[in-house]
Amino acid sequence: MHESTITAKGQTTVPVGIREQVGAGPGSRLVWHVLPNGTLIVRAKTGKLLDLAGTVKPPKRGKVSVDDMNAWR
Repeated sequence: MHESTITAKGQTTVPVGIREQVGAGPGSRLVWHVLPNGTLIVRAKTGKLLDLAGTVKPPKRGKVSVDDMNAWR
């Protein structure tokens, strides 16, 4: 179990073991969620949307005309 203390300024240090497990480092953003029962969930936002670029290949079809796209009109 990992533990940290909140300072008078409301700051805390994320324990090194937790940082390593979630891949968080300097500049990582943390997202805080409080559930109705009082449970606190902290999630590290380590990925960026641009990291997904190129992971999905476009379909191997020809171009589609605007008229075909608007066929429902």
